[in-house]
Amino acid sequence: QVQLVESGGGLVQAGGSLRLSCAASGRTFARYAMGWFRQAPGKDREFVAGISWNGGRTYYADFVEGRFTISRDNGKNTVYLQMSSLRLEDMAVYYCAADSNGLGTRSSLDYEYWGQGTQVTVSS
Repeated sequence: QVQLVESGGGLVQAGGSLRLSCAASGRTFARYAMGWFRQAPGKDREFVAGISWNGGRTYYADFVEGRFTISRDNGKNTVYLQMSSLRLEDMAVYYCAADSNGLGTRSSLDYEYWGQGTQVTVSS
């Protein structure tokens, strides 16, 4: 089993940057693909970015447009989401998730474990 704890959210001005972190418990972290999702008020949860078990494959939602970078450090059991050029529409609760498949997927249904989320607020 994997427990996930996100951190790094907060208030940032439009155009600014934030780095989210997701710390995982358990010695099997390196086997899991990891994903970041987000959910804004009144909207469905949506995929943001994903990374395979060894970091060899990364993939992003179209709306990212090169502004975000997902990475992982298996030695630290942590996955990151570096976000830059933040927009008002990026404001949401961001969740990390773990998928035992290892290769990763854009579907939230395939992720078995979820963190509690971290709030990202973007001001104009």
